[in-house]
Amino acid sequence: MIRTALIHLALGALIGGILLIDKGFHHWPWFWTLRAGHVHLMLLGWTVQFACGVAFWILPRLDAAGTRGALWLAWFCYGALNAGTLLVTLSAPFAGLVGRERIAWMSPVAAILFVAGIAAFIAHVWRRIRPWGAVPARGTSIGDYSGST
Repeated sequence: MIRTALIHLALGALIGGILLIDKGFHHWPWFWTLRAGHVHLMLLGWTVQFACGVAFWILPRLDAAGTRGALWLAWFCYGALNAGTLLVTLSAPFAGLVGRERIAWMSPVAAILFVAGIAAFIAHVWRRIRPWGAVPARGTSIGDYSGST
């Protein structure tokens, strides 16, 4: 997830840089069709995917053997985020080629993929998040912990 997030950062920065250049020189007006894709690359492809990758790596494992739980949920999140970002990035350029009515399905499907991906990630990490107070205070053993101060 982190490596792919860095690829999204590079693509988003490249598209954003070209958009800024074109804002001054007005050579590529067709390139502005990628503006919505640029926003999704930077927000969902880079930021959200990077946060999910770091959370997957840094949250406590479930047991001493190092298992992280149902990995298929994390892989589903990875696939859904990337597929949704790809759909949104390509929807505006395709609208100019084939017509907006033919690609009207792309944005709603991308939104469903984003929501499903984040829901899958939450389902994956939910068991790995320890509730506040579940870890005994320093100097007490697990059996002596009463929860009061």
